[in-house]
Amino acid sequence: IPSEEEIQLAKHRVQYQEGLFHFAATGVSGAGKSSLINAFRGLRNRDEGAAPTGVVETTANIARFPDPNPKNPFVWYDVPGSGTLNIPDWQYFTAQGLYVFDCIIILFDTRFTMTDLAMLVNCRRLNIPTYIVRSKSDSHIRNIIKESGYDSDEDEDRSRRNALYSSAREQYIAETRATVKYNLQEAKLPDQRVYIVANSTMVSTVRDQKLSEKTIDELELMRDLFREAQSRRCGKGIDRS
Repeated sequence: IPSEEEIQLAKHRVQYQEGLFHFAATGVSGAGKSSLINAFRGLRNRDEGAAPTGVVETTANIARFPDPNPKNPFVWYDVPGSGTLNIPDWQYFTAQGLYVFDCIIILFDTRFTMTDLAMLVNCRRLNIPTYIVRSKSDSHIRNIIKESGYDSDEDEDRSRRNALYSSAREQYIAETRATVKYNLQEAKLPDQRVYIVANSTMVSTVRDQKLSEKTIDELELMRDLFREAQSRRCGKGIDRS
């Protein structure tokens, strides 16, 4: 458990402000943390004020991004990917000072890692709420369709395309939920929901306040995050000040 001095130093590093709610997005390099933070803030990657993104990990230090909506007392943090730092998985949580955040979003793309599991264990120990999120659902679903041998450029049958998309989507959702459930069981951790999202759909959900046929868990994730913030601001959470 971190000392009071360590907590205050970590809060100073991330410019923690009382009265605001601090979300941290963690995950391995390439999981899409920066893009997801942009989407949470209603921004596309090329919009002014967006977190920088790229194929190579663009975050060397924890980056702080206040929510552009003045009605949202939130600050979003982009945490360096564990694979880019010379830090063992079990030390990643402590080395980054993640114990000061109000909520931690554990983001993964292709696979759930030991670092992700270590993050869950540490957060559970300190009673920090966690949300497991799988990103890039649109790309993964397209890949499943391609692997089935379907070529969209040669097919003008819209109903067939829709049927293939629906099947691939259900397969992707089922496989993702089963994989996370298995990994949690193997680590002897309680079952926990995994939210399946695509950044483009998240932007539309936040900025345009509308759902699309491709929406999976984007709306529910935002609602649950906001409810978490509201409940803890009302004094139901653990005080780590």
